[in-house]
Amino acid sequence: MTAVLDLAFIVDPLPSLKVYKDSSVAMMRAAVARGHRIWAIRREDIVWREAAVSASAVPLTLRADDNDWYTEGKPETRALTAFDMVLMRQDPPFDFEYLAATWLLERAVIGGAKVLNDPRAVRDHSEKLAITEFPQWIPSTLVARDPVRLHAFIDEIGDVVVKPLDGMGGSQVFRVTSHDPNRNVIIETLTQYGTRTIMAQRYLPSVRDGDKRVLIIGGEVMPYALARIPIDGETRANLAAGGRGVAIPLTKREWEIARSLAPILWARGLLIVGLDVIGGQLTEINVTSPTCMAEIAKQRGFSVAGYVIETLEHLCGR
Repeated sequence: MTAVLDLAFIVDPLPSLKVYKDSSVAMMRAAVARGHRIWAIRREDIVWREAAVSASAVPLTLRADDNDWYTEGKPETRALTAFDMVLMRQDPPFDFEYLAATWLLERAVIGGAKVLNDPRAVRDHSEKLAITEFPQWIPSTLVARDPVRLHAFIDEIGDVVVKPLDGMGGSQVFRVTSHDPNRNVIIETLTQYGTRTIMAQRYLPSVRDGDKRVLIIGGEVMPYALARIPIDGETRANLAAGGRGVAIPLTKREWEIARSLAPILWARGLLIVGLDVIGGQLTEINVTSPTCMAEIAKQRGFSVAGYVIETLEHLCGR
């Protein structure tokens, strides 16, 4: 029998989680099903003092009812080294407080705590800009803040998507064509009159077939992707923007992309990675709190969350 692990999850406030589709909750439930203890930590409760990083942690008892899914135990202040594994699952935005959390968690790692995804790797991997390390897999892309360069790119490509580097859930994502009468104001708004760097990418019509979320767990590619299909009249496929999620097997091209990146990202301590792929083109590498596990489990009966916990057991030598 596998020894019991103490697993701490750094998450958004528990009442705010959408339990029916939340991947962190899915992992918590998978951990409990395998006999492990789980704890919840709020990012703001992580502190450093006397060369140690600790946090107020709340033990959780879980229930299957999505409307009443947990009971909190008595909070305890514990060093992060007291847990077998700490899972950083805070949603973006990746603002200064998120950055500060990675600094504190990095100190915890140096002090002997086990934290995944690795805080340094999370800090070093902009979810938008990380794709520039792998240009062989991406669509035509420009990263710039100069409106002249951005407009020249739009004129050259003809049909592009522009987005901020720190957005999530499809926020502030625009499709712009060379003949769009609103292109000037869109570029002015996103770049804040040339003072903010953004990304522009060739528009991929294949988004109508789905913006695919491909999951990599511990360097292993999961066999199903969640194709997020935009609603009629919408460019963005994100579930947060009303997209519909359909779990489907990976294509040959998606396997090729994921298998080429998997060992590189795992070597950096990125346990859970979500690649965004449209029409066989890599568009983002998500490392903060990749999701879509619940939808894949419900539609395909394949537990990505369970695979995560099995991987943690192996890492902890249990």
